[in-house]
Amino acid sequence: MQTFTAAADRAWEHAPADDFLLAPPHPADRIACRVHPRDLRRLDLYAALTATGTAPFPGDREAIEALSALPDSVHEALHRWLTPGR
Repeated sequence: MQTFTAAADRAWEHAPADDFLLAPPHPADRIACRVHPRDLRRLDLYAALTATGTAPFPGDREAIEALSALPDSVHEALHRWLTPGR
């Protein structure tokens, strides 16, 4: 299977010489951002569900919000149950 076309290959030939990837930002220059622990637990739960192949249904949002409000110890148990081999 061919992933690039001949036209795409020719487009790269005409790229400017000074076209390059940007370096990652210096850590001291990054904007400080604090995320609420409940939001982190919610995002972690979505990630764990997605990693196990269990995509949440649209109606599951309320359950995920309720689980995210529970303490960290409950959240850690959920992760142990959802991620085998840990």
